[in-house]
Amino acid sequence: MHSTVQNLELIVILLVCVVAFGALANRLRVPYPILLVIGGLALSLVPGIPRFSLEPDLIFLGVLPPLLFAAAFATSWRDFRYNLVSICFLAFGLVGFTVVGVALIAQWILPGFDWRLGLVLGAVVSTTDAIAATSIARRVGLPQRLIDVLEGESLINDASGLLALAFTVALVVTGQTPSIAEGGARLLWLVQPG
Repeated sequence: MHSTVQNLELIVILLVCVVAFGALANRLRVPYPILLVIGGLALSLVPGIPRFSLEPDLIFLGVLPPLLFAAAFATSWRDFRYNLVSICFLAFGLVGFTVVGVALIAQWILPGFDWRLGLVLGAVVSTTDAIAATSIARRVGLPQRLIDVLEGESLINDASGLLALAFTVALVVTGQTPSIAEGGARLLWLVQPG
């Protein structure tokens, strides 16, 4: 019971910090995702803050779906269809580039990492945050067409990143690379509406 109360207190403190960082971002006229990342990094370096872990299902089922739904709801589907080629090139090209790039660099930087583990790490970090990308793009003043492409790309690249993660984990765990047909079927399942 004591640890539950302590975790709740820590969550409330973190939420207060999020609100404070958001208000500071508005005051400084800086995109809030940037300040939240910097503030979160600073808080993680404070000694004595207790560590706690979150259940992955809580994030995957309770946090991400509402965020993605909100981003998808705000997306103009007419503009999405118009920019579909650019969106797909970015969603698949950037994820692939990130996965391969991180795999190549991770071998040199992280001891004990081979190219397969580097691929998994690359797949984990390859997806972008739809809300952060849109917020930063609007604050910087990018043209609306570029914002539409970024919004669409950040929605699709979640599916391509999950697919890359599934493939790379399968490569590490079983040693087998899934087929292109299996990958296409999984991708269609991941991007289907509802």
